[in-house]
This record gives sequence, C-alpha cells and structure tokens, in this order.
Amino acid sequence: MENLLSFSSVMGVIGSVLLAILILLAMITVHEFGHYVAGKIFHFKINEFAIGFGPALFKHKKKNGELVSVRCLPLGGYCAFEGEDSDNPHPDAFNNKKPWQRIIVLFAGAFMNYLLALLLIVISFSACGQLLLMTFVEPAADPAYNEYSLQDKDIIISCEGKDIYLTTDLMDALEGKKQGDLVKFTLSREEEGKRTIQTVQVMLRADADFADLTDTKTLWDALGIQKAYAEDGETYSYRIYTTAFKGFGFFETIGRSFVYSFRIGGTIFKVLGQLLTGNLGLDAFGGPVSTIKITSQIASRGFQQFLEISAFIGVNLAVFNLLPIPALDGSKIVFTVIEWIRGKPINRKVEAVIHAVGFVLLLGFAVLVDLLQLF
Repeated sequence: MENLLSFSSVMGVIGSVLLAILILLAMITVHEFGHYVAGKIFHFKINEFAIGFGPALFKHKKKNGELVSVRCLPLGGYCAFEGEDSDNPHPDAFNNKKPWQRIIVLFAGAFMNYLLALLLIVISFSACGQLLLMTFVEPAADPAYNEYSLQDKDIIISCEGKDIYLTTDLMDALEGKKQGDLVKFTLSREEEGKRTIQTVQVMLRADADFADLTDTKTLWDALGIQKAYAEDGETYSYRIYTTAFKGFGFFETIGRSFVYSFRIGGTIFKVLGQLLTGNLGLDAFGGPVSTIKITSQIASRGFQQFLEISAFIGVNLAVFNLLPIPALDGSKIVFTVIEWIRGKPINRKVEAVIHAVGFVLLLGFAVLVDLLQLF
C-alpha cells in the first residue's frame, strides 16, 4: 500500500510539472503566433514557425516555402523572418519593411499574450468568481481593538476606497499608516450563515511600514491576522487565504478583469523598481526552474487556479517582453523607432551583437536566480 501511495505521489508530481510546462509552452506559442499573424498581414517573408527549440520532431513545408516544425525542447519557440538580423536583398525581408510595420509585428507577440491572459481572467471571474483575501483574526489583547477589527472569514474587497486584487494592493492602501489608525474596509462578512457586503473601520495593531513587496509579515501583523503554529511551537504561518467571491455583476466582472490584468502588469514595474533601488534582492526572483515549480503547485490545485496562474504568466510575459532590454521585443522596437526618426538604421552588426550579448546576460540571470533559490 505504501509503495502504491509513493508511486501515486510521484506520478502526481510528474503530472503537475508537465501541466506547468504545457502552460509555458502555450504562452510562448501564442506569443510567436502573434508575430506570425502580424507578419502575414504585412506580407513579411517567414522562413519558419517553430514550437519548441532544438532538434525537430516534426516538420512540414508549406507551398509558399514556410516551414512549420515541432521541436523537442518545449520551453521556447520562434517565428523566423527572412533578414531579421541583417540586411537582405529580398523585398519582403524583415528589415526592408517600413518601420511602423516592423513595430506592429514586434508588438503583436506581447499583445496576443495579453489578449489570451485577459480571456482567461474573464472566464475565471465569470465562472468561478474573483479570488479575494479571506482573513482569520487573532483575538486582541487590548479591548480597544474589539470594536474595530476584522472577523474570521471576512473577505476583503476594498481598503481605503481602493479595490483589492493582489496583496500588494493592500500594502499600497495601508503604506505609512500607524498603529491605532482607523482604516476603512469594504468586505464580505458572514453572519448567521449569510454573507453581506459591509463597510467597517479597522484599527491597525502595528505600523504599516513595509520594507519591500515581500514584507507580508508587517501587513498581517497590522491587521491582526491569526498565526498557525507548527508542531515545534515556534515556526508559524499566517492564516490568510484566497477564496472565490462571485458577488459582482456581468459588466463589473468584465471591468474588474481588465483592472486585474493591469495590476498584474504593474507589479513587474514595482519589482524592477525595488530591485534597482536595492530594496529587493536577487533571491526574490526565480528562473525557469522556479517558475515551473511554482506553476505546477498552483495549477494542480483546481480549474480556477489553473486559469489564474496561466493568466498571470501571460500578462508577465507580455509586459516583460516589451521592456527595453537587449534581445527582447521592447529593445528591438526601440532600435526600430530610432531608425524611423533618423531615417537610417543603426549598424545592423552592432545591433545584432547588442541583442546577442543581451540574450546571454538574460540566460545567465535566469540561471543565477534559480541557483540562489537553492541556498
């Protein structure tokens, strides 16, 4: 029986990892398909559309000469345009097309990622409800807090008039407030077996001065969230959960889907900002291995979690690809805009070297942050 359980556990882990890889592969494929569709609209010459990297498992050559392939390494893919990295005499080569057309083609990959992510969010919110924070509250030692406190199973909808989608939204709303301050919350509260939307005042039990985006300990202490202690009686985790709340109408659900996607994207800029200022260390990041690990854990919990993590990856992939970092689409757009303004391109060989170096540095960064997770 023990061997059977062990085998079942192993197969469950393998299945979760494969599910995570499938999500990443789907997002990358959709991204490259965006480039492909935009390229076809403007009659760019496309040499190959590949799903995956490495040796080909399947190849098909279309009548127009385009090659469609499926390759053995599932964490990648590409849409290979004629003359993308160099000058080429073919009239439909990438660099011979008008700058505004190239910009649209480069932007299209991220745009497709975002559209798919938004669709997944709309499906998740409509079918299952929005995942919101649910609290379990520690009894206050000071009776002054009793009247102004969250209650067990409260679902936080907004704070200080700001809708809450992510933990970072709650941190933004409370940032700088001090112990004893009264804060306005809108929440779903359960009373006598029924849930109602209520607006309440909550007195903070600690200062809300956050060190960085990961400083949730300060947040939960300020709100008086209950601690669940392990068997050793010393280590603990806070009893904060996400639960599906389906109390929004159709149009509000659509609107919140858009806002949620923007909030996810905005988190990337907050993280990068705190990285550049030194508030966040590299150990707060994760590379491909960490991403697969976390994705597999979340996606295997249920249908809604599968939709949520897929959308989260889609939005992150869209925003990250548009950053002006060498080797990414955002950097290539910057070079194209400069060419458009100057009336002539920067030396193609110089640009190719910049993107090649950027690719190597990005790869090194991904390996580094994964290694830091091990120590």
